[in-house]
Amino acid sequence: MKKHSTSTWLYFLLPSILGIILFMIPLKFGDEWKVPIAKFAAILSGWVEPAMPMAAMILISIAAIGSLVFLFVPRSSSKPSLMESLFKVTPFWAITRLVGAIFAIMVTFQVGPEAIWNENTGGLLLAPDGLVSFLFTIFLFAGLLLPLLLNFGLLEFFGTMMVKVMRPLFNLPGRSSIDALASWIGDGTIGVLLTSKQYEEGHYTQREAAIIATTFSVVSITFSLVIIDTVGMSQYFLPFYATVILTGIILALIMPRIYPLRGKKTEYIDGRKFTGADEKLPAGYNVVSHGLEYALDTASKNRSIGKIFTDGMKNVLDMWIGVAPVVMAFGTIALVLAEYTSVFTILGKPFEPILAVLGIPEAAEAAQTMVVGFADMFLPVILADGVITSPITLFTIATISVVQLIYMSEVGGLILGTKIPLNILDLIIIFLLRTLIALPIVAGVAHLLF
Repeated sequence: MKKHSTSTWLYFLLPSILGIILFMIPLKFGDEWKVPIAKFAAILSGWVEPAMPMAAMILISIAAIGSLVFLFVPRSSSKPSLMESLFKVTPFWAITRLVGAIFAIMVTFQVGPEAIWNENTGGLLLAPDGLVSFLFTIFLFAGLLLPLLLNFGLLEFFGTMMVKVMRPLFNLPGRSSIDALASWIGDGTIGVLLTSKQYEEGHYTQREAAIIATTFSVVSITFSLVIIDTVGMSQYFLPFYATVILTGIILALIMPRIYPLRGKKTEYIDGRKFTGADEKLPAGYNVVSHGLEYALDTASKNRSIGKIFTDGMKNVLDMWIGVAPVVMAFGTIALVLAEYTSVFTILGKPFEPILAVLGIPEAAEAAQTMVVGFADMFLPVILADGVITSPITLFTIATISVVQLIYMSEVGGLILGTKIPLNILDLIIIFLLRTLIALPIVAGVAHLLF
């Protein structure tokens, strides 16, 4: 292993350790445990809460107007400008941004059909303490601070160390272990954003990015506590979360090997084919020495603080302009369908006989909760609370709502707003497959517990 200067070691260690603390280590703030970056976002969100719905509406409107204007601007042959990278999208995404802007305006000024802007649909997303408002603050911190995880060798070090685990088990590169950990301990949105950035920079193939985004973007431990508490079973949190982890691992082993994830291309965003050559150890190296050298080489190339800050601000703008309008558009539509139509009740009917065969009491009432989680992960437990009394059924609903992962009010909308190669049909199929595979596992644990 070649020698590196002390300053290179510091450039690797200090930002990487700080990134791990900010994104991955839950700390106790008062009565709750949160990763620091989520706490920072919550504090800022509280400070700017009264102004956030209006500010979010303005930014989403700017995204829509800019995208419509750039539909008629020819694509530059040279490297795209910042404005072009933000606003030059396909007609479909321009229309999606426009729909998101229309919904945001309707919610802000409470005009048009109440079904769009009431507190259970668009109003839920754009409330002062709602998801879209919170996403603007989490995007600010995540965008600015993601370079701590991405640019100073941490992914290269752990990627080399973990490749012998992640590749055979999950068909993923070793560096994806950081994405998985950031999601599992931190928050699913952070994991999706990290995955998207890695895909755009050419570190993940299409298949790898799709697998990570839909298989490892787990909700945080904190939010899982809220879920189990809503159905009045917080005393069962440990077996509940152990079941979430067990089921999540089993799903992570199965999902990459079946349609639609298996069918995604094994090529990078720039068209390069995956060869696996960069995962082979050079002669004379073990995984630790090779990982360290790879990491230190990366750290030595990223010594410009100004460039890191500039890249971070580009990340923030890209998230604000590209992701928030999509979450607003798809999230509102999904919540309107859940609130005002029987679509999810009808779609849940096929689950009734499955639940009955698995011995789940109150199968008819539980069936509709199996599908409504596609709109929002919190809806199944809201529907179950006070209606379903069986502890077996409540435990099953709470656990399934977490392991389904794909819900349009957050992770689903977020994925669609990135360049990760997944469409709405892919997400629907993945959601249903995760539900069908998870049900026997969760039901079996529930019967053992109660």
